[in-house]
Amino acid sequence: MRNATRPLYAAGFVTAFGAHSIAAGLGGYVGGHASLLTLGFLLALYDGAEVVLKPVFGSLADRVGPRPVLLAGLVAFSLASGAFVLAGDPAMVGLARLGQGAAASAFSPAAGALVARLSPKTSHGRVFGGYGAWKSLGYTLGPLLGGVLTTLGGFSLLFGVLAGLALAVAGWAALAVPVVPPLPRTRQTVLDLVRRLRNPGFLRPTFTLAGTTAALAVGVGFLPVSGAADGLGPVATGATVSVLALCSALAQPWAGHLRDTGRLKDRPGMAAGLGLTAGGMLLAALVPGIAGVLAAAVALGAGIGLATPLAFAHLAAVTPPDRLGQTMGAAEVGRELGDSGGPLLVGAIATAATLGAGFAGLAAVLVVAGIAVLARTTRPAP
Repeated sequence: MRNATRPLYAAGFVTAFGAHSIAAGLGGYVGGHASLLTLGFLLALYDGAEVVLKPVFGSLADRVGPRPVLLAGLVAFSLASGAFVLAGDPAMVGLARLGQGAAASAFSPAAGALVARLSPKTSHGRVFGGYGAWKSLGYTLGPLLGGVLTTLGGFSLLFGVLAGLALAVAGWAALAVPVVPPLPRTRQTVLDLVRRLRNPGFLRPTFTLAGTTAALAVGVGFLPVSGAADGLGPVATGATVSVLALCSALAQPWAGHLRDTGRLKDRPGMAAGLGLTAGGMLLAALVPGIAGVLAAAVALGAGIGLATPLAFAHLAAVTPPDRLGQTMGAAEVGRELGDSGGPLLVGAIATAATLGAGFAGLAAVLVVAGIAVLARTTRPAP
């Protein structure tokens, strides 16, 4: 089982690294040739494709089996990246970005469904902890590694590395991931789908994933800004992102293990993770200097690492096996909305007031999400 899930972890890294490594350098790449509106459009293409297409490809994975959707998505990601390198035209970056997002929409929910299908329910916490840890590493290391590659060889080198990485992971998955046939599916109407997606068993972990991903995006994007405003140099501010990534990567397998051994329940654990993440935002808002930035990075990483594997494992536990792809795709939409909505919220509040107020605003949203996760409901399960 472990050998089969490792390429799935790598697939999670590919989509996160592909999203953030390019996004971090787009401003410098098109800054002298395009307006801010064009830049915003290019940034939105990847996430926009994922928001629209992930539920579609998730449902396809349930219908034909997740393995072929995983492999086709990884190969398509490689082709989209390689086409930009071969074209040699900077104007093609938008089309390549759209192709990458569409391909990631296929292999990301398929990978999540395979993680659940290939592991016993008693180990879902641990395996989703590993999956989430590698995704978090992709999100946080993407800007750093993407900047290094862009400095060395421009966007052509970055896209070329992404093409090779996706193709290598596809080959690895083809060798290591066994065939998982589609399960017999009960008939489902649109109303049945709406009822299932409105159920607290889906909404609670989706709120959690949206909140933690929003905090991760804000931590990566705004903690260095906060540190620079306090007089810290680029090495110190860059280290905060590494600390956040390390804490999240270490916490996720640990939290998953606690869940699998029955020492941590899903709802209290998700709420605690959101609360700890909110605390990290408040530390960034209230404590000045390197102490505040590092304390915030540790709290954010720990909170994200605590809540994320519990959310994925809870989704797998409450979802019928024949609908895993569809559910994972729909939940990933929540992640994408958090990834874009968190920085937008903090940026808007910071523009109107201060960056500290922006951190505090997101902290308030995370506290509300944590309360919603804990709240009891009388709605019957479908």
